[in-house]
Amino acid sequence: QVQPVESGGGSVQVGGSLRLSCVASRYTFTRYCMAWYRQVPGKEREVVASIESDGTTNYADSVKGRFTISGDTAQNTLSLQMSSLKPEDTAMYYCAAADVCWDVHSVHKIDLWGQGTQVTVSS
Repeated sequence: QVQPVESGGGSVQVGGSLRLSCVASRYTFTRYCMAWYRQVPGKEREVVASIESDGTTNYADSVKGRFTISGDTAQNTLSLQMSSLKPEDTAMYYCAAADVCWDVHSVHKIDLWGQGTQVTVSS
């Protein structure tokens, strides 16, 4: 399988917005359930948001109402729109895919990882 590729990270001030994108292969995008994870040094990766093939989305409590996950089938692109960013959102963000949808919420059952994109929120 081809590794997904993320982009869109960067530095932003508190309250700002960023949009992350993840380009995957057509096979991955249409056959896998996908998610965004994030990780800070010394901690395990945590799921931020996920989306299933029927469009069902799930969010971590810490980002509900601020982040929106979406998929563009025509472009094989997964996006994460992040608004009202906080310093605690600072992390490396990863695109993830799992062949079995309920596995997409388990960091140890992810089948494909992107290389990550850094998001830094400063006050």
